[in-house]
Amino acid sequence: MRLRAFFLLWLLAGVAQAQQIVHIIVPFAAGGVQDILARTIAPDLGQLIGRNVIVENRLGASGTIANAVVAKSAPDGNTLLLAAASHTITGHVYAKLPYHPIQDFTAVAHIGTVDYVLMVNPAVPAKTVAEFIAYAKANPGKLNYASAGAGSATHLSMAYFASLTGIDMVHVPYKGTNEAVNEVLAGRADAVIASTIGALGFVKDPRVRMLGVTGATRSKFVPELPTIAESGVPGYAFDSWMGLLGPAGIPKATVEAINAAVGKELKNPALLERLDKQGVVPRALSPEAFGALLREDYARMGRIVKAAGARIE
Repeated sequence: MRLRAFFLLWLLAGVAQAQQIVHIIVPFAAGGVQDILARTIAPDLGQLIGRNVIVENRLGASGTIANAVVAKSAPDGNTLLLAAASHTITGHVYAKLPYHPIQDFTAVAHIGTVDYVLMVNPAVPAKTVAEFIAYAKANPGKLNYASAGAGSATHLSMAYFASLTGIDMVHVPYKGTNEAVNEVLAGRADAVIASTIGALGFVKDPRVRMLGVTGATRSKFVPELPTIAESGVPGYAFDSWMGLLGPAGIPKATVEAINAAVGKELKNPALLERLDKQGVVPRALSPEAFGALLREDYARMGRIVKAAGARIE
């Protein structure tokens, strides 16, 4: 009898432990900005909330497959999405989605922001943003640019840039930022706008030339690079929030517990140092403030998508 009771308790403990696994779903390939960030915060987050945290990559359809998985998961806080601006972008780029980017998600914890860098292969005879625009205008349709996928931030940031400058380039989508950058390094793609986390490792690499940053102000990570706006494209600005979302309906107490844990992580000097090396500017927000940011960004991306003319039927 005691052996049976012991076995039952052991079995129940195993079930309980299995239920304590939190899955952070990453919509893009391993090695990309969201994947690296998820794997950076996961270990400490698990310790702080007393659960095992596992990072999973769910690729496909510019992140919308992963988004749909999270939107349809149980609202218990055990399935989260490491999301970025591409989440709000796809809500406008795709004509039909099996979820709503705002209504079907809970804003759990904002982590920080990243901006992007315009990079070209050295075979392109341009050393400044202005020279790149002039060359592209002189060669309409002959240049191509790589992205992390149709509807991704790397796609829209360049499409927006092209629309404001009146240049014509061919879009070549790949499965992730790393792959897109590698195509430029190999000379198979002429240009890419990549997140700073994907660009920092190539600052001194002769296989690529960095022309400017996409943010409204110069980046502290590459301060020598001018912004695209100050380089002759007034009004251009593009950056991305990054944070954890969950399905709609997660209990408030669960959201606040995860939010508090992320907030505590963002005060950890060791984590801040890692984020700094990855080009992430940390910023903790309450769930309410993060939710307001999501709604504002959704409206902003709608205006940018319309200006860029990016649409997927």
